[in-house]
Amino acid sequence: MPIDRRQLLGAAVLASTATSTRAQEALSGEPSAVNPLANGRPGPAARHFRSPAVDQTIAQVERRLGRRGDRGKLARMFANCFPNTLDTTVELGEREGRPDAFVITGDIPAMWLRDSSAQVQPYVSLAPQDATLRRLLAGVIHRQSASIVLDPYANAFNKGPTGSPFASDETEMKLGVWERKWEIDSLCYPVRLAHAYWKATGDVTPFDAVWREAAKATLRTFREQQRKDGRGPYSNKRTTGWSPDMVPGQGWGHPIRPVGLICSLFRPSDDAATFLFLVPSNMFAVVSLRQMAEMHEAIAGDAAFAAECRALADEVDAALKAHAIVDHPVHGAVWAYEVDGYGGRVMMDDANAPNLISAPYFGYGSTSDPVYRRTRAMLLSDDNPWFHKGTAGEGIGSPHTPGRRVWPIAVTMRALTSTDDAEILTCLRTLIATDAGTGFMHEAFDIDDPTQFSRPWFAWANTLFGELVLTLFRTKPGLLEQV
Repeated sequence: MPIDRRQLLGAAVLASTATSTRAQEALSGEPSAVNPLANGRPGPAARHFRSPAVDQTIAQVERRLGRRGDRGKLARMFANCFPNTLDTTVELGEREGRPDAFVITGDIPAMWLRDSSAQVQPYVSLAPQDATLRRLLAGVIHRQSASIVLDPYANAFNKGPTGSPFASDETEMKLGVWERKWEIDSLCYPVRLAHAYWKATGDVTPFDAVWREAAKATLRTFREQQRKDGRGPYSNKRTTGWSPDMVPGQGWGHPIRPVGLICSLFRPSDDAATFLFLVPSNMFAVVSLRQMAEMHEAIAGDAAFAAECRALADEVDAALKAHAIVDHPVHGAVWAYEVDGYGGRVMMDDANAPNLISAPYFGYGSTSDPVYRRTRAMLLSDDNPWFHKGTAGEGIGSPHTPGRRVWPIAVTMRALTSTDDAEILTCLRTLIATDAGTGFMHEAFDIDDPTQFSRPWFAWANTLFGELVLTLFRTKPGLLEQV
């Protein structure tokens, strides 16, 4: 029987068998018996992982913000959200003598390469002062490397060599793979995490033969998906009533003209792309390839592989500038969201990162770049079909959550990429006001009624919110006090 998104969420909540009751709870945001966030942050005995550095950071922020009013609520939300990944989603063990960390998304009991990286990235800056945190991060890097070696086209994995609710997908499913959706960012996020960990700690122990094999698989897959020599080895066809899971062209996607860009059959939302050259993910790939080059040259002494990575990064970067900057009738020269090399383009932004708004956050370009500024203005206006304004605020949503729904991740990323203090304050106030009294972030909320939301246990959204607060605490503490 076809599996749609509601069945998947039901399976996620129960971690085994889907039921309509649990699926509805996951979609509506109503508390379920297995939601560890139902009563705020889990108590110390129930937490999966304890980091002294994280606990000390929470205490510092709480002391600065106090306990009263909106500042007090912000402090409580930070105390809930920032450690949420550690509290509820990580399982640290050992495999073949190395640390091994499995990180679920929250209400879905699988490890996404994207989510797991984003979930632990905000802890990297604290790793130099916390050996337990370094071990956890190394365990995530080891687990991700092994997963990429297993299948570089997969986006999500099981803890062990077990089956998947998507085993009937028409693609090459392997034991250990939860879902096999090819998304460029799935291979970029682990590079970003590894590079940040290395820069912060100087520790090179996670960067072993398996990690190098994963890097080579990443480069090979990027080249295959330039589709210069045919369509490559990957396609994905699913029989389902949930249309965003359906890849056109019998699982291969719409035609593209090979121009040097990399195809991505799916977006970071896990929805099928319209045109396969997904611009923000290609931007991310440029950054990741250059980080891979830097690491392999410095750590492994592999100048030849580093040169290959830099050459591909330069090629993709040049193709982006040649084919993905287009003329908008109102805003002028802007970045398109997707292109096909034939002149086709999709003009929008999706809430999931990487998106166009987040490009400087991931290291591509700068917030002062004129093309980025024009693109940002377009995306935060009615010219973006997924930008919504309502009584609870405004923000970017996603085809993944139809209707007038805004994603806290998008509001948080808007703040992280803003140079305007007033805009940052507006984003913070929106996030504080739309938690529906839970003290946590969610996947998406109705812009007119934030009590209607999806995914009450979504660790990526929680930890990213924590990253925003911590970033402002370090750089603009006076701004936090104006909330």
